[in-house]
Amino acid sequence: MRDSIVESIRKSTEGRDIGVAFSGGLDSGLAAAVAKKYANSVKLYTCGTEGSHDVIMAKDLSERLELPWTHVRISKDNTRSLIAELIAAAGVSDPFTISYELQLFCVCRTSKEDTILTGQGADEFFMGCAKFVDQTYEEYEALRISSVDRLLNVSIPCEKAIAAHFHQELMYPYLDPAVLSEVERIDPAVLRPKDLDSRKSVLKEIAADLGYPSIAGRVKKSSQYGSRTTDVIRALAKEKGLYYNQYIKSICDEVTGPDE
Repeated sequence: MRDSIVESIRKSTEGRDIGVAFSGGLDSGLAAAVAKKYANSVKLYTCGTEGSHDVIMAKDLSERLELPWTHVRISKDNTRSLIAELIAAAGVSDPFTISYELQLFCVCRTSKEDTILTGQGADEFFMGCAKFVDQTYEEYEALRISSVDRLLNVSIPCEKAIAAHFHQELMYPYLDPAVLSEVERIDPAVLRPKDLDSRKSVLKEIAADLGYPSIAGRVKKSSQYGSRTTDVIRALAKEKGLYYNQYIKSICDEVTGPDE
């Protein structure tokens, strides 16, 4: 598994100028650290509000990795216009999807690199989500299957549309067929987390084995919360006297016109 992940990152980055959608967590942190060995250059981009969890974590890890870092700022002043741009670029209207893809949109919008490296897929295949914790095998399997289905059929198409809009290519090292083949060989009991600290235990072991114990111990929140995107959108909705979903729909209506 370790070797397949390293090889996937090497293939994705060798000799290229790489931008990394960087949350400062385990997934993007490990990808960036390995990419540094092979890429022509690596620059890190983190979307979030001033003082958000992701911004604090990313700045710290960028300094540890000695890689250049850019804070892509979002605030109440620019979030509505950014959401409108995202809707127009990717044709997305689902409020939940918008909440967690806005960060990647902002990174691609800011990055000058043609290739963007992402840690997407690690949560679904290495069990990083809190919902996987302490479930029965049957519950775990149902959640795993639905999560992978949404990843492949909703998230990835949206992200590829975003990248295409900016004439960029996204790299998904954790979704490489060789990596997923190794995942299938692991006993589900090993992957299934018993508590919050045991999430992505396999990936943590790999990071430590590769010489990045500080990355292995990174604490991560979901992107929409770690970046505080959701908090900003809720605040904007409240100012308009709207619920979250109503606020997103109002922007969709402005961009695409109201539903028939």
